[in-house]
Amino acid sequence: MLKAGKFGLGISRSYTAKAKRVVLAQDKSKIKEYTPKTTDSHENRVYVWGFQETGALGLQTNVKKAKERYTEMVHHPTRLQFSNNNDITDVAAGYGFTAYAVKRDDGETLFGSGLNTDSQLGFQVKGNPKDPANLDVIIYPTAIKLPRVQGESDEDMQVKSMSAGRAHLVILTKNGTIFTLGNNSYGQCGRSIIEEERYSKSALIHRIPQADICGKDDEIVQVECGQDHSMFLTKTGRIHTCGWGADGQTGQGNYHTAGQITLIGGDIEKEKIVRLSCSSDCVLALNEAGDAFGWGNSEYGQLDDSEHAQTQINTPRALKLTKSIGKIKDVAAGGSFCMALNDQGLVYTWGFGILGFGPFVEQTSKPQHLLPPLFGRNDFSNATSVVSIGCGVFHMGAVNSDGDLFMWGKNRFGHLGLGHKKDQFFPFKAAINGKVTKVAYGVDHTIALCKAYF
Repeated sequence: MLKAGKFGLGISRSYTAKAKRVVLAQDKSKIKEYTPKTTDSHENRVYVWGFQETGALGLQTNVKKAKERYTEMVHHPTRLQFSNNNDITDVAAGYGFTAYAVKRDDGETLFGSGLNTDSQLGFQVKGNPKDPANLDVIIYPTAIKLPRVQGESDEDMQVKSMSAGRAHLVILTKNGTIFTLGNNSYGQCGRSIIEEERYSKSALIHRIPQADICGKDDEIVQVECGQDHSMFLTKTGRIHTCGWGADGQTGQGNYHTAGQITLIGGDIEKEKIVRLSCSSDCVLALNEAGDAFGWGNSEYGQLDDSEHAQTQINTPRALKLTKSIGKIKDVAAGGSFCMALNDQGLVYTWGFGILGFGPFVEQTSKPQHLLPPLFGRNDFSNATSVVSIGCGVFHMGAVNSDGDLFMWGKNRFGHLGLGHKKDQFFPFKAAINGKVTKVAYGVDHTIALCKAYF
């Protein structure tokens, strides 16, 4: 047995200055540089969550598994395998279906999954095309063939903007062509209404040149769908609409349905509108000066909080109730509530529903702002602010400058992505492994387009 005293407890190994440098150099050379492995080289990745039984999430590849009970809902944001293999540039969420804009070598530019009962995802067949069996539910993203005219390239067919309604889909391509698919019972596809038209198993994809809507001197930059109506925003800030108008949501000055796409006026006639939002039958619009306008359903005071206010507004109107919140950067209109984001990064909500102020506040006729700490601002991250907002029919969301998504609202189908089905009364961060750049809010599911952290 060795005795400590023999060697002494105070002895230490010493180096000359030169030897120290050699040792440090040796150690440094042995350090391996770590490069994180990425699963794919695509710029964007997609996460999905919510009600899966319709196939809208596009996660299942096996029909038998898709019918099993435990696959009904996805409570956490889940990486979409399709986005690992494809370069997805945009997403749109309808009522139980999803559309994906993609860039591929084979020239396909549009895919869809989910309900296809009204051919809102095109005419999809199973097996041999000569012996077709129409698919009403598509469980995995499948190509939607957009009809081309002679000379149109793959680049021409890239999606510039798209939006989905209850059972219809509207696409704007880079060469300015509009494609409408699905149900046209109220003229929402921008074509004449045909009595008793059958939409199931329909191969009809309606094609409209943008010049037919806004003339040759203007161009369409955004399409936006409500529940059963469609809107087209042009570069000069004009809005053209068609479809169901019983609540005044077409803004055409009446409550009729319209298969003809028509330019609307009212208080926006001389304004340059830069943003449109609608998820049901209430519409919000934003001009370049940051002023808000609205029309459509106002049963809960979304558009007018005065004592004898109309509950259905059929002509675009400048909103007085948002004048006190400053310059507005973004707007979002839900089923019974509205949202606004001002240039200070403050989020305002009003109307009826789960507005983000807790379980005891379900209605307010005046826009109230949610506190910045609810969206990630704190002493360690004082510069964090909200950069975009959005909502579905029953739920809301906000993305901050760090790329984090915060959600709140009704959660019956797990579409808040918080791991449960309980309603969420305050904004709560969803666990997504990426920086969120765009969110598509469906009626019972949600899709987030993200960039990788590395």
